[in-house]
Amino acid sequence: QNRRLERRQRPDGLADRVRVALQTRQAGYPMEEVVGLCPDLTWHQVFMGIDHLSRTGQVRVTMNRKRAYMVKVL
Repeated sequence: QNRRLERRQRPDGLADRVRVALQTRQAGYPMEEVVGLCPDLTWHQVFMGIDHLSRTGQVRVTMNRKRAYMVKVL
């Protein structure tokens, strides 16, 4: 059932939900914490949303010193 939902949701719709969740912190979030901000989405759906936001210049994804990916709204 989750796979069917993933196929039906458009990347920009997923991206909007992820962007709204990310706007609560200026410093950004570790990628794994972003999944916790959107508990009704799968890890894959959150990743698709972040990918879309990154490609459209709405978020920046960087790697910190601990080699963890950080996501920040621009």
